[in-house]
Amino acid sequence: MSEVRTLPVMQPAVDAGNTLGEGIVWCDRTQSVYWTDIARALLYCWHPDSDALQAWAMPERLASFALCEDDGWLLLALASRLAFFRLADGYLEPLHAVEPGASTRSNDGGCDRQGRFVFGTLHEPASGVRQAVGGFWRLDAHRVLEKLDLPAVAIGNSIAFSPDGGTMYFCDSLTRQIHCCAYGDTLGPPRLFATVDGRLGEPDGSCVDADGNLWNAQWGRGRVVCHGPDGALRSVLPLPASQPTRAAFGGARLDTLYVTSAREGLSSAALAAEPLAGALFRANVGVHGLPEPRFAGRPGASSAAG
Repeated sequence: MSEVRTLPVMQPAVDAGNTLGEGIVWCDRTQSVYWTDIARALLYCWHPDSDALQAWAMPERLASFALCEDDGWLLLALASRLAFFRLADGYLEPLHAVEPGASTRSNDGGCDRQGRFVFGTLHEPASGVRQAVGGFWRLDAHRVLEKLDLPAVAIGNSIAFSPDGGTMYFCDSLTRQIHCCAYGDTLGPPRLFATVDGRLGEPDGSCVDADGNLWNAQWGRGRVVCHGPDGALRSVLPLPASQPTRAAFGGARLDTLYVTSAREGLSSAALAAEPLAGALFRANVGVHGLPEPRFAGRPGASSAAG
């Protein structure tokens, strides 16, 4: 068994104070990082070179999103629907409702290597007790939305794809296990990839580096962990916030790991102990990421219901 490396503590890039920072994506064309504060229904964009920060108010909570092949557009997974969003003027082009009539909302998502948007949903019950009633969905370039043949989930999360696109990673955070499956037009049977060890923490959002390692933010554990393609734990990256949410590689050489975090649910004592909770963090971890895949569909085209 190889030794697990402990990397230096991550440093804040933007002290955003997000209630529920999430959905981080690096744009290689504009050399900027986008993310969302789900709870406050805000979309952010930060340019590291100039330190310029922009924010857009969303019509409802924004869970995740994807860059589009058309510059200046994003594909949004809003709480109740999918939509295209034009950054220049805030124009919103609705696409599909997401699990209408269910007590769920959209959650983690990202594009596969073929430019299709894959996302999971999260159960929001009135009782507060989450159950596995959500699912995983895929929107293709023709705007056809299909439900993927994967087990039902309470918190659909950790969606990422191997460099060759042939493996999909995903989880139900409540199970504390990350699974994977052979991925293409059809999916292979899920198999266990990694488990959160110890009594604390849940797997949250993930990304994959150029060598095929999976970097996963562990909510409640104050760290990001790196698993090799075989699932073995290789590195631990601590940060001064207990609730990291999602990781993404960025920078001109894609050698900077960015991580969002959250303040949601923390007591006043906990917030006093971790004043950087809700910040955007970054670190150089000695490896390179991959360019973020872009959604292949185009705004303004005719829609097809799936």
